[in-house]
Amino acid sequence: RLLAEADEVGGQLCGPAACEVLRREWEVFGDARFERLSRLSVSHLYNLRRSKTYRMRRTTVEHTRPTAVRIGERRRPMPEGRPGYVRVDTVHARTSSTSGDRNGAKGACHVNLIDEVTQFEHVGAVAAVSEAFLVPVLEGMLVALPFAVLGFHADNGSEYVNHQVAAMLNKLHVPDFTRSRARRSNDNALVEGKNASVVRKWFGHDHIPQRFAALVDAFSQDVLSPYLNFHHPCLFATEGRDARGKVRRRYRRQDVKTPYERLKSLPEAERFLKPGVTFADLDRDAHAVSDLEANRRANRARDELFRSIGRAVPDAA
Repeated sequence: RLLAEADEVGGQLCGPAACEVLRREWEVFGDARFERLSRLSVSHLYNLRRSKTYRMRRTTVEHTRPTAVRIGERRRPMPEGRPGYVRVDTVHARTSSTSGDRNGAKGACHVNLIDEVTQFEHVGAVAAVSEAFLVPVLEGMLVALPFAVLGFHADNGSEYVNHQVAAMLNKLHVPDFTRSRARRSNDNALVEGKNASVVRKWFGHDHIPQRFAALVDAFSQDVLSPYLNFHHPCLFATEGRDARGKVRRRYRRQDVKTPYERLKSLPEAERFLKPGVTFADLDRDAHAVSDLEANRRANRARDELFRSIGRAVPDAA
C-alpha cells in the first residue's frame, strides 16, 4: 500500500528511480514508514507492483489512443516532368533555440515554397506558425506562380497538415496533397536544400521580431522571389544509367538555367501556364533588368529592410 501511494504521487517511475526515491525517504528525510522499502530491490519492486493489493490500490488510467491523420497522402510526389508540384517548408531563426525565441519572445518565420521540376521558388514570412498566419501567405504564394499547381507536398508538421490548409487547396483546385513518408528524408529534400542555400543566405539565422513579419514578407514576395525565378541560375540534373544499371545524376554546364528558362524549355510549355498568363508578359519581367542589376537591387532592398529593423530594435538585426 505504501509503494502504491509513492507511485501514485511520483507518477510510476522506472524501477531504479523508484527505489532511489524510497531509499531517500528513509535515509535522507527520516520517514520511518519507508525503512523496509528503502532496502527494496528493483526486481522485487516489480513483483510488488504486480500484486493484487497494489493493483487494487492503484487506479490505472488509459489515455486516449492517437488516431491517424487522414489529411494528405503519405507518398512522394510524381510530377513526371510537369511543373506545378510544389514542396513547402517552414524556416525558423536559430539564435537561441530552434523555435527562434529571444528572451522569451517568439520570432518571425520564413515560408519556402519551390516547384520540383522548374525550381520556381517563392519565399514568404509569417509572424507565427499557425493556420491563421500561414494560410493567407500560402494562398498568395500559390496564386503568384505562373503555372497551375497540381500537387502540394509538405512534411508532417501540423502547420500544413490540417483542415484549414486542405480547404485552401480545395478552393484553389489543387488535386494532390501529399506529405513525407516515415524514414524517407529525401521526400522533402529539395526544399530543405533551398532553405540553406537561399533562405539562410539571404536572411541569416538571426531573430526577427514578429511585428516585422509583414515587412519581411513584402520583401520576400515582391523583391526576392522575382529575382530568384528570373535571374538566379539553378543546377538541373541529367539522369543516366551506368554499366551496372544504377541511375546517376550529372550536373552539366549546359543544364544551368534560371527557373524561368527551365520552364520555357519544357516541351509544349505554354500548356502549363495559367489562363491569362503568357510568355510575352513573363519575358518583359525577365528582361526588364540584367541579372547583376536585379541582384544589386535585391541586395539594397534587403539591406534597407534590416536597417529599418535595426533602427526600431537595435538588438534585433
